[in-house]
Formats: sequence, structure tokens, C-alpha cells
Amino acid sequence: MIELEGVPELVDPVMIAAFEGWNDAGDSASSAVAHLEREWKGEVFAALDAEDYYDFQVNRPTVFLEGGVRRITWPTTRLSVVRVGGDKPRDLVLVRGIEPSMRWRSFCNEILGFAHELGVEMVVILGALLGDTPHTRPVPVSGVTSDPDLARTMDLEETRYEGPTGIVGILQEACTHAGVPAVSLWAAVPHYVSQPPNPKATLALLNRLEDLIDLRIPLGELAEDARAWQLGVDQLAAEDSEVAEYVQTLEEARDTADLPEASGEAIAREFERYLRRRDGGPGPVGGGHATDGGESTSYLRDTSSGRTRPPKPPREDPEEPGEGTETSQD
Repeated sequence: MIELEGVPELVDPVMIAAFEGWNDAGDSASSAVAHLEREWKGEVFAALDAEDYYDFQVNRPTVFLEGGVRRITWPTTRLSVVRVGGDKPRDLVLVRGIEPSMRWRSFCNEILGFAHELGVEMVVILGALLGDTPHTRPVPVSGVTSDPDLARTMDLEETRYEGPTGIVGILQEACTHAGVPAVSLWAAVPHYVSQPPNPKATLALLNRLEDLIDLRIPLGELAEDARAWQLGVDQLAAEDSEVAEYVQTLEEARDTADLPEASGEAIAREFERYLRRRDGGPGPVGGGHATDGGESTSYLRDTSSGRTRPPKPPREDPEEPGEGTETSQD
């Protein structure tokens, strides 16, 4: 059992979690939590025992040299705390790791044990799925919950998904049964450009999280990284007429579906975010990259076949529905 003696008393804490793997298309969700850790200098206070939850033939440990000494990093899930000051102080408990290979119920119970000890008021789980969405349009982000009261008060969707699920869906249901308010935020990543990183999807998740918890999040250079990413994909798509035609088809479908959303609440949310940043809302402003901004020549490559044209939409169900996607999960 890991002691929590070194953790100070927290102010209105919210737990933000993301897990690499099936629920993390383009590494978008895990990169969002990593960004929060980096910008707010999160301090790790606990790590789950890797032996309990991971198959090391699936998630291999890594060896590295530190001062000439060989060391091993084991795949695990770590918890850190960030103290957010300003006019409306609020502390965050960040959970970042890899989807466990086994004992999911025990894994969730251990996470919930930390949430209880720290007085967490709400759990927000970030995820990303592959969908039929064009890279040239805003990233669809859906917020879902199993709690009908929470759905009503926070303007979220009440999940109706039935089918295979990942650790995000399992943890959300565990929170619901434990009486802990829980929300999942899902970003839809274009299935034809699924290679990580995807700073545009990471940015969209952070913007939605900012609205949800009413806290200004320092973005650093993430917006610039997102623009560079889209420009790179534009250039690669332009080199293949079939890809360009396919993207245009997705754009037309998306624009038609989003016509009612072009006014009203979507514009209001964007304007509120602009005012919050202009007026210097709560939260420190910092710099830094959310993801490695290196160039990639494999944006449009189907790694299973080596093709550079768009593959068929994936048939396996991801997790929660994103706007403009055909699949849904819990």
C-alpha cells in the first residue's frame, strides 16, 4: 500500500486521467495529461505496482543509462498533483499510464482509493478514437457520462453505448457505481492520419476540459504545433489525388452535419474562451510543447499494407461517440 503522507491537503481537486493504448488514438489523450504535468510541473506521488496489472511481453520495460548506470523503467500508471493558483484556485490529480493488461477491477478500485483519500470531487477521463472526420475541420470532442443528473447539469451526453469497451469505459462505470461523478471526453481523430502525435486533437481535448472544469489551461506552443501538423497533412494529402478527393468528401459531409452548430452554443463557447484568455483568467501561463513536433512522412500511410491512400474506416469499435463519427462506445 502506498502512503499519501507527502500529499498536501488539496483544494476542490479534480482527477484527470488518460491511458495509452486502445483508447488513445494518435496519443492525443495521454499527450493532453502529459501537457498538464509539464506546464504545471506536476509532482508524482504514487505509482501502481506494475507486476499487478501489466503483461511485460505486451508492454515491455525499457533499459536506459543514467550516469553510466543501467536502469529499468517499468510500464505502469503514475499519479501526480498540480497546484493551480489564481483567483479561483483548484488542484488537479493527474493519472497517466498504459491501459492495464489484467485485473481491471482491482486497477479501478486502486485508482478510486486514491480519489477517496484525496477528496476528489470529480473524475474526468480523456480518450481519443478513430473516426470519419477531416483533418481540416475542428476536432469533434464529445463529453459523455453515465450519470443522468450530471448529464443534465453539465450539458453532457448520457452514454447509451453497448459493446466492447476499454479501460476508459470501465473506470467511468466504476466511478459511477462508487458514487463519484465521472465524465469522459472523447476526441475524434481522422482514421487516415492516425500516426501520433496529433497536437490538434490534444489541443481540442484541453479546450473542452478547460470549459468543463472552468479553469484556464496554459497552452504554451500547442496551438502552433497544431497548425504545423495540419499544414504538414495538407501538403501530404495534396500529393495524392485520391486522398485529396476523399478529404473533400469528408469535409462536405462534416459541413452539412455542422450547419446548425455553426451558430449558437458553439460560437458562444469559443467567445467565452477568447474572453477568458484575453482577461487573464485563473492559472499560470507557461511555455512548452505538448508533443514532439518532428516531421513525419507516414501521416497518410496504412501501416498494415504500406499504402499511402486512405484505408477503409476501422471496423473495431473505439470508445465513445465523437461528433461526425459512425461508431460509439462507453
